[in-house]
Amino acid sequence: MIRISPIRLIDENGEQRGLVDTPDAMRMAQAAGLDLVEVVADSRPPVCKIMDYGKHKYDQSKKEAKARQHGSELKEIRLGRSLKIDPHDVKIRIDQARRFLMAGHKVQIVQRFRGREIVHKQMGEERMFQICQDLADVSKIDMAPKTAGRSITLLLSPDKDKIKAIKDRLFQEGKKQAEEDLAELEAQVAAQNAADELAEQQEESHAKAPKKKSKKGPKDNRASNPVDDEIADLLG
Repeated sequence: MIRISPIRLIDENGEQRGLVDTPDAMRMAQAAGLDLVEVVADSRPPVCKIMDYGKHKYDQSKKEAKARQHGSELKEIRLGRSLKIDPHDVKIRIDQARRFLMAGHKVQIVQRFRGREIVHKQMGEERMFQICQDLADVSKIDMAPKTAGRSITLLLSPDKDKIKAIKDRLFQEGKKQAEEDLAELEAQVAAQNAADELAEQQEESHAKAPKKKSKKGPKDNRASNPVDDEIADLLG
């Protein structure tokens, strides 16, 4: 119910009608078989438009759903280049995954194996399942840890209900944290991944390089002379 009068009116054709008394605007809307909707409430006088309110709400919900769909992306986080990644670095990557999930993004976590580490792939699986438990409060498993080649991959998606409950609790406790700059986070993760790739390439290049053979001098098979040794000792 619009209680303020007059209002600034926009008719069903999108034309500005200037200042109109609210009762007159409501009669115009009824005559057109439409609704009088307040579109800018904080201006004085408020701006109102004659429109189909039900259709307006439907179009608005479609736009919001489309925006949410486009806003969600798949973020990849790699757990170093081998199983020997430091536990502290694992924790950093779990925190990064948590922030991506809280922002509404899916997260793909990749563990690589080097050399004979592949025979201990169960260690990688155990690490992945531990990560699932660590992030269970904000995520659900889209794809359980799966081995392919020399890596194992886990795919998590945000659990919207759990995330909403966390945000509501933080808001109620007055501890709601400001959202981090996702571009900075993405750059940090991309740098980590690039560093791993570069180190891996350098390692492979070094392994493929031909090894130089060391040159050995001629072997001296002559036996030492005790007299010469004694004279050398006397001369210092």
